[in-house]
Amino acid sequence: MMSCDDRTAWLSGYIPDLPTPLNEAGEVDLTAFARLCERQIRAGVSAIVVGETTGEASTLAPAEHDAIIRATVETARGRVRVIAGTGSNSTSQAIEQTRRAELAGADAVLSVVPYYNKPMQAGIAAHFRSIADSTALPVILHDIPARTVRELSDTTLASLSQSPQFIGLRDATGDLARPLRLRAMLPSGFCLLSGDDMTALAFLASGGDGCISTISNVAPELCQLIYSSVKQGRLQSARYLQRRLEPLAALLAMENPAAVKYALCLLGFIRPDPRLPLVGLETSAKAEIAKAIAAIGEDDLDRAAPEESNLQRSAQI
Repeated sequence: MMSCDDRTAWLSGYIPDLPTPLNEAGEVDLTAFARLCERQIRAGVSAIVVGETTGEASTLAPAEHDAIIRATVETARGRVRVIAGTGSNSTSQAIEQTRRAELAGADAVLSVVPYYNKPMQAGIAAHFRSIADSTALPVILHDIPARTVRELSDTTLASLSQSPQFIGLRDATGDLARPLRLRAMLPSGFCLLSGDDMTALAFLASGGDGCISTISNVAPELCQLIYSSVKQGRLQSARYLQRRLEPLAALLAMENPAAVKYALCLLGFIRPDPRLPLVGLETSAKAEIAKAIAAIGEDDLDRAAPEESNLQRSAQI
C-alpha cells in the first residue's frame, strides 16, 4: 500500500533526475535544460530533481547550481514541484547549498548520506538534523551506499522520520524487502522512492511510492504508464513495459550520466558531453545505447524538433 498522504502526494510516481546540459564551451546550457524540464512536465510528472547525481552536482559551481534551480522554477511556473539536490559530505556546505536552493525557489531538497568521511549513524543523523534546522523546506533523504560507502540504517531513518520536515527517502540500496520492512516503522505520509530503475517495479509492488529515475529522462511517458499500471493493479502491463525498458536502463546505470546524455543527444535534446573527470562513451557503448533505443521504438520516445538535428550529428562524434 502506498504511503504518501495529502501533504506528500506529489512525491510519487516516476520523478526524473535531470542531467545538466553543457554547450560546446563546457558551460551550462540553460536553454537546453529548460527544454528537458518542459518535456517532463508535458509527460505528466509531479516533480523534477535537479542538481543531483545525474545532474553532475559534484562538478557544478555554486552559481551554476543556483542557475539550474532558478531555470527549473521559471519553467515549471508552479505546475510541478522542484527538488534540488543539496547534499555534501560537509555539513556546513550542505547547509549553505540548502539555503541557496531555498532562495532560488526550490520546493524541497534531496540530501545524500555524507560520502567519503564514513560517519557513524549518530553523525549521519546529526548531519541531516542540522540541514533541516537550517531551512523551512521539506527534506528528502538519499541512501546510496554504492557511492557513499555508509548506509542510512533503518533505525536512523525511523528516528529522523518522526520530524515532519523529513518527507521521504530515495532508496538506492537495491534491498527489495526494505519497503515492507520500513512501512511499520515510518509515519503516515513518509514516501519511499526507489533510486534504481532496474528494480523500481519490484519496489513499487512491495509498497514503494515511486522512483527518482534516470531512464525517465529518455522515456518519460512509458515510465508514467508503468506507474499508473501499478496503481490500477495491472501488474502484467507494468511488467511488459518494464521489460521493454530494461536493456536501456541497464546501460544507463553503467555509465551515469554520460550514457543518459548520449541517449538524449540521439533524441536531439542536448549535447552528449559530461564534465571532467567524466568523459564521453566509447564507440561500442554508443552503439549499444542506439540499439536499445531503437528496440523501444520511436513511437514511444519523443524526439526534439528537426532544427535540433545537429545534436544528433554530434552524438556520432
